[in-house]
Amino acid sequence: MYVRELTTRRYKNKPPTPIRGPDDVASIPAIRRLTRSKREHFVILLLNARHEVDAVETVSIGSLNASIVHPREIFLPAILASAASIICCHNHPSGDPEPSEEDLSITKRLVQCGEMLGIGVLDHVIVARRGVVSLRSRQLL
Repeated sequence: MYVRELTTRRYKNKPPTPIRGPDDVASIPAIRRLTRSKREHFVILLLNARHEVDAVETVSIGSLNASIVHPREIFLPAILASAASIICCHNHPSGDPEPSEEDLSITKRLVQCGEMLGIGVLDHVIVARRGVVSLRSRQLL
Protein backbone atom coordinates (compact mmCIF):
# COMPACT_ATOMS: atom_id res chain seq x y z
CA MET A 1 0.00 0.00 0.00
CA TYR A 2 2.91 2.34 0.76
CA VAL A 3 4.33 1.93 -2.75
CA ARG A 4 0.93 2.55 -4.30
CA GLU A 5 0.49 5.77 -2.32
CA LEU A 6 3.92 7.03 -3.40
CA THR A 7 3.20 6.11 -7.02
CA THR A 8 -0.18 7.83 -6.91
CA ARG A 9 1.41 10.97 -5.50
CA ARG A 10 4.21 10.86 -8.06
CA TYR A 11 1.86 10.63 -11.05
CA LYS A 12 -0.79 12.99 -9.67
CA ASN A 13 -1.21 16.15 -11.80
CA LYS A 14 1.09 14.77 -14.51
CA PRO A 15 -0.14 13.90 -17.97
CA PRO A 16 -0.72 10.16 -18.25
CA THR A 17 1.93 8.18 -20.11
CA PRO A 18 0.40 6.29 -23.05
CA ILE A 19 1.91 2.86 -23.72
CA ARG A 20 2.23 1.95 -27.39
CA GLY A 21 4.93 -0.72 -27.14
CA PRO A 22 7.77 -2.20 -25.09
CA ASP A 23 9.99 0.85 -25.64
CA ASP A 24 7.39 3.01 -23.88
CA VAL A 25 7.40 0.56 -20.96
CA ALA A 26 11.20 0.58 -20.76
CA SER A 27 11.27 4.38 -20.76
CA ILE A 28 9.27 4.69 -17.53
CA PRO A 29 11.71 5.77 -14.78
CA ALA A 30 10.60 3.07 -12.31
CA ILE A 31 11.23 0.41 -14.96
CA ARG A 32 14.58 1.87 -16.05
CA ARG A 33 15.80 1.66 -12.44
CA LEU A 34 15.13 -2.08 -12.43
CA THR A 35 18.00 -2.71 -14.85
CA ARG A 36 20.49 -1.78 -12.09
CA SER A 37 18.85 -3.81 -9.34
CA LYS A 38 20.66 -6.79 -7.80
CA ARG A 39 17.36 -8.51 -6.97
CA GLU A 40 14.48 -9.54 -9.18
CA HIS A 41 11.44 -7.22 -9.01
CA PHE A 42 8.02 -7.98 -10.48
CA VAL A 43 6.12 -4.80 -11.33
CA ILE A 44 2.78 -4.17 -13.00
CA LEU A 45 1.62 -1.10 -14.87
CA LEU A 46 -2.04 -0.34 -14.27
CA LEU A 47 -3.56 1.07 -17.44
CA ASN A 48 -6.81 2.86 -18.18
CA ALA A 49 -8.96 2.24 -21.26
CA ARG A 50 -6.68 4.49 -23.36
CA HIS A 51 -3.61 2.44 -22.38
CA GLU A 52 -2.29 5.29 -20.24
CA VAL A 53 -0.40 4.46 -17.05
CA ASP A 54 -2.49 5.17 -13.97
CA ALA A 55 -0.03 3.60 -11.52
CA VAL A 56 3.06 1.44 -11.21
CA GLU A 57 2.87 -1.30 -8.56
CA THR A 58 5.73 -3.40 -7.26
CA VAL A 59 4.15 -6.78 -6.58
CA SER A 60 7.16 -8.82 -5.53
CA ILE A 61 10.83 -8.39 -4.72
CA GLY A 62 12.69 -11.65 -4.91
CA SER A 63 16.23 -12.94 -4.79
CA LEU A 64 19.07 -12.83 -7.28
CA ASN A 65 17.34 -15.13 -9.75
CA ALA A 66 13.73 -15.56 -8.66
CA SER A 67 10.66 -13.57 -7.72
CA ILE A 68 7.62 -15.49 -6.55
CA VAL A 69 4.36 -14.14 -7.92
CA HIS A 70 0.82 -15.39 -7.76
CA PRO A 71 -2.15 -14.16 -9.81
CA ARG A 72 -3.99 -12.93 -6.70
CA GLU A 73 -1.11 -10.54 -5.87
CA ILE A 74 -0.97 -9.38 -9.48
CA PHE A 75 -4.66 -8.69 -9.94
CA LEU A 76 -5.54 -7.29 -6.49
CA PRO A 77 -4.05 -3.83 -7.22
CA ALA A 78 -5.64 -3.89 -10.69
CA ILE A 79 -9.07 -4.64 -9.25
CA LEU A 80 -8.73 -2.04 -6.49
CA ALA A 81 -7.66 0.62 -9.01
CA SER A 82 -10.32 -0.41 -11.57
CA ALA A 83 -7.62 -0.88 -14.19
CA ALA A 84 -8.77 -1.75 -17.70
CA SER A 85 -5.60 -3.70 -18.39
CA ILE A 86 -2.11 -4.37 -17.06
CA ILE A 87 1.40 -4.82 -18.34
CA CYS A 88 3.67 -7.10 -16.36
CA CYS A 89 7.33 -6.26 -16.11
CA HIS A 90 10.27 -7.74 -14.30
CA ASN A 91 14.02 -7.55 -14.39
CA HIS A 92 16.76 -10.12 -14.76
CA PRO A 93 19.69 -9.08 -12.54
CA SER A 94 21.96 -11.40 -14.56
CA GLY A 95 21.80 -8.88 -17.40
CA ASP A 96 20.29 -11.36 -19.89
CA PRO A 97 16.68 -10.42 -20.81
CA GLU A 98 15.80 -13.78 -22.40
CA PRO A 99 12.62 -15.25 -20.84
CA SER A 100 12.88 -18.41 -18.76
CA GLU A 101 10.39 -21.28 -18.78
CA GLU A 102 9.01 -19.93 -15.48
CA ASP A 103 8.50 -16.52 -17.10
CA LEU A 104 6.52 -18.09 -19.94
CA SER A 105 4.51 -20.27 -17.57
CA ILE A 106 3.45 -17.48 -15.21
CA THR A 107 2.62 -15.22 -18.14
CA LYS A 108 0.32 -17.83 -19.65
CA ARG A 109 -1.39 -18.26 -16.27
CA LEU A 110 -1.79 -14.50 -15.80
CA VAL A 111 -3.34 -14.11 -19.25
CA GLN A 112 -5.89 -16.83 -18.43
CA CYS A 113 -6.75 -15.22 -15.08
CA GLY A 114 -6.99 -11.80 -16.68
CA GLU A 115 -9.46 -13.12 -19.24
CA MET A 116 -11.67 -14.46 -16.46
CA LEU A 117 -11.53 -11.15 -14.58
CA GLY A 118 -11.95 -8.94 -17.63
CA ILE A 119 -8.56 -7.30 -17.11
CA GLY A 120 -6.35 -7.76 -20.13
CA VAL A 121 -2.68 -8.64 -19.81
CA LEU A 122 -1.30 -6.64 -22.71
CA ASP A 123 2.35 -7.63 -22.42
CA HIS A 124 5.07 -9.03 -20.20
CA VAL A 125 8.29 -7.07 -20.56
CA ILE A 126 11.63 -8.29 -19.23
CA VAL A 127 14.30 -5.65 -18.69
CA ALA A 128 18.00 -6.18 -18.12
CA ARG A 129 21.29 -4.40 -18.67
CA ARG A 130 21.66 -6.05 -22.09
CA GLY A 131 18.23 -5.12 -23.41
CA VAL A 132 14.48 -5.46 -23.27
CA VAL A 133 12.33 -8.43 -24.32
CA SER A 134 8.60 -8.19 -24.93
CA LEU A 135 6.70 -11.47 -24.88
CA ARG A 136 3.95 -9.91 -27.01
CA SER A 137 6.34 -8.78 -29.73
CA ARG A 138 7.82 -12.30 -29.76
CA GLN A 139 4.27 -13.68 -29.98
CA LEU A 140 4.73 -15.67 -26.77
CA LEU A 141 1.76 -14.10 -25.00
